[in-house]
Amino acid sequence: MMRNPLILSSGMPRAGSGWFFELTHNLVVAAGGVDTGDIRDKYYLEKLLTAGYFLQGTLSFHRLLPVMIPLIFEKSYVIKNHAGRKPLADLFIKLGLIKPTYIYRDPRDAALSAYEYGQFMRSQGRTNVFSALTSIEEAIEFMDLYIRIGQGWLNLDSIYNIRYEDFLLNYEEKADELIRYVGIGEKESALVSVVDKYRPEKGPSDLKGTHFSEGKIGRHREVFSEQEKALCIRKFGSFLSEHGYET
Repeated sequence: MMRNPLILSSGMPRAGSGWFFELTHNLVVAAGGVDTGDIRDKYYLEKLLTAGYFLQGTLSFHRLLPVMIPLIFEKSYVIKNHAGRKPLADLFIKLGLIKPTYIYRDPRDAALSAYEYGQFMRSQGRTNVFSALTSIEEAIEFMDLYIRIGQGWLNLDSIYNIRYEDFLLNYEEKADELIRYVGIGEKESALVSVVDKYRPEKGPSDLKGTHFSEGKIGRHREVFSEQEKALCIRKFGSFLSEHGYET
């Protein structure tokens, strides 16, 4: 019988998901949970979990079950993922065996960040999923897929979801909410230290591993053309209105 839940840190790409994962992971470890790197090594999960503790691919049976098995013997740990919901994951969530979180952002800013990060990767002669984006229009189309994935998570009842913008502007309050949701006890000195480490004012150079770059709210307004803004409204209009973003 699994004694402790898996913490699933999901999020929209380029929406502070790396930052949010690192905070969650280190809070869980500080409260007595297990470092995901130790789980990865001990249970030979290198083919499923990247060095950044990202569960590659979808939350399908053959990927999800191996990362659940360690919880028969271990305390809670945290993994990261960008994929959509699947029936097995939903069942584990319903049974309390997975505690999911989801962070999302104005998809216009996320698309801009994806495009610019892709440009940076190409300039360094490196490739990733963002380096294939050669225009802002392509980045908008790319983010449209993650709108549909995100809406699936946001429609789930048993989840802690958070807007990146609220996390940035109300960090202390949202960190407290996360601690309560994950159920890792009172905000004692070890947790206070972790919360302080990941404050947004620390800046990109201090937040190694979080993919924190520009991180500014509403920057698309300064960069996007009128045609690109109109494309965003066509693609994201319903999502923007539903989640409190100006259209």
